[in-house]
Amino acid sequence: MAEERTELDERIIIKDQHIKEIDLVNRDPKRINEDVVKVDFEDVIAEPVGTYSFDGVWKTSYTTFTVSKYWCYRLLSAILGIPLAVVWGFLFALISFCHIWAVVPCIKSYLIEIQCVSRIYSLCIHTFCDPLFEALSKICGNIRVALRKEV
Repeated sequence: MAEERTELDERIIIKDQHIKEIDLVNRDPKRINEDVVKVDFEDVIAEPVGTYSFDGVWKTSYTTFTVSKYWCYRLLSAILGIPLAVVWGFLFALISFCHIWAVVPCIKSYLIEIQCVSRIYSLCIHTFCDPLFEALSKICGNIRVALRKEV
């Protein structure tokens, strides 16, 4: 009985990893579109002092702009939202697939191969260049520079 319960709990935990609750109130919790799509009537249409239209025209323009923006967005998201979600889901799945199955293995393989080359390069440098530089340091180590001011 206890084993069956543990197995059921594991299935629920695995299911919860793939399905999560969606917040229908705060739809941009990470604020990725905060500064992009905040366009109000006042940001687009403004009448300077001295050139005012009729108050009725101004109010109707405001209402028309706001309502048409709201309903056009809703209509476009209803028509294109799900197909674009499929496209973006496929794209990010493709990126994840390439990263997991191609990029990371290539990088790991490169690092393994370059480690061998690095050891050979290091051995060659220590074998051929170290004696040369030690000899040059002994030759140049006895050079003394004296500065005198001649009048």
